[in-house]
Amino acid sequence: MAMLEVTNLSISFGGLRAVDDFNISIEEGALYGLIGPNGAGKTTVFNLLTGVYKPGEGHIILDGKDITGKKTIEINKEGIARTFQNIRLFKELTVQENVMVGLHNEITYPTIAGILKLPSYRRAEKEMREKSIELLKVFDLDQETETLASNLPYGKQRKLEIARALATNPKLLLLDEPAAGMNPNETLELMNTIQFVRDQFKMTILLIEHDMKLVSGICSKLTVLNFGQVLCQGDTEEVLNNPEVVKAYLGE
Repeated sequence: MAMLEVTNLSISFGGLRAVDDFNISIEEGALYGLIGPNGAGKTTVFNLLTGVYKPGEGHIILDGKDITGKKTIEINKEGIARTFQNIRLFKELTVQENVMVGLHNEITYPTIAGILKLPSYRRAEKEMREKSIELLKVFDLDQETETLASNLPYGKQRKLEIARALATNPKLLLLDEPAAGMNPNETLELMNTIQFVRDQFKMTILLIEHDMKLVSGICSKLTVLNFGQVLCQGDTEEVLNNPEVVKAYLGE
């Protein structure tokens, strides 16, 4: 069974069809790419999948459960986490505190226990700190725990945002242009990290990306959007060699 099954997803803004009859099926454990020219509707798809927008038509099925039209927080609890093209960290918090925010989905305690600092609160806090360190080690950020997120170099901020998303223990991770603004060495390191996350956490990943080297290097399947519609879908090599894709996406 597919981890994500999207059928006939559509939305309009002011009469403009931003996403039109979008369909995608992503198997559990896949590393899947969503590509297309600027303005093709890629981030709008992510916003529909995460409840930022409610679709005008269509259905979103996550791991067999219909999550169409649910609120963002509900969708996150059902198992979808994401990063953003423009990094959105709690920059006034430390690296470790950012990850611990995500862990509140998984590790809970009664409100009164937090107010009174009861043993159950202290146990939960200790567990969150230990789990946050484990996640930060994956991204080589465990030596930066007390650093303010705003003081991290750009590439490390990208990694921290992925670590925080993983802290919510998602079934499906959405990465919106994770390599944006990175130099070639950082991009290569990110490719390895994404593949490690997929393997280590048995994660299903859907990513938007413009870096074709990254896409061709890690994605087994691609969907190409153009003007809100699916232009092409299939195995990565087949899609990237499709003349229509070359013309629409590469401008040739």
